[in-house]
Amino acid sequence: MNVIILAGGKGSRLGTVTQTIPKPMARVGGLPIIWHIMNTYAKYGHKDFVVALGYLGDVIKDYFHNYNQMSSDLTIDLGSGEISYHQNMTPPVDWRISLINTGENTLKGGRICRLKNYIKDTTMLTYGDGVADINIDELLDFHRSHGRCLTLTGVCPPSRFGELNLDGNQVTGFEEKPQTSQGLINGGYMVFEPSLLNYLTEDEDCDFEYGALEKLARLGEVMVYQHRGSWACVDHERDLDYLNKLWDQKKAFWA
Repeated sequence: MNVIILAGGKGSRLGTVTQTIPKPMARVGGLPIIWHIMNTYAKYGHKDFVVALGYLGDVIKDYFHNYNQMSSDLTIDLGSGEISYHQNMTPPVDWRISLINTGENTLKGGRICRLKNYIKDTTMLTYGDGVADINIDELLDFHRSHGRCLTLTGVCPPSRFGELNLDGNQVTGFEEKPQTSQGLINGGYMVFEPSLLNYLTEDEDCDFEYGALEKLARLGEVMVYQHRGSWACVDHERDLDYLNKLWDQKKAFWA
């Protein structure tokens, strides 16, 4: 089963971070966030990835094309051209990754449709900036149980601010960015059937959320898997700082 990762957006709200790299290459614990997302799927045996490239897509291509060099210490003999690899800084992986250019300015719906050659049966889909402690097996079981076209994963977004823990008027603790309970949002980690393509075109301006999803919802073809665990995305520099802090403190809930 293929896992499509939408990795073509510009991520302009990340400021200077995305001037030279696309958002999915923002580093958390020294590894691109797209690596963390792929590792979540791989833990459940899903290792065939199709990455929809756009803005600075060559950076993602270069990273995976040179994965061994990027993740290892090495010695290069410039005379013979021989390369010796030493300590591997990144866990070895056996993933199969198709890196497909879907256009620099194409909206998400157009990107998905341009990958139609990789969509032959049930397919998983997610964004290139969100991590979660989600159980992929349970997500797939839920999708197969209802027989509809599309399953979204609904998540409780983390608060933008810390939250005071109180006993009366006494502060007993401070929780940084707790998960809120004020409704669900689409956190990615979607599953869909090939019939989704009937609602998309390859046009650059074909959107996904404000087009196909709305039509499918009106037809009763969209279901939500409610993930009540942890979820976070890299939308601003403060989000990146927060995830790196969790990683450094060995509190990375997605790891």
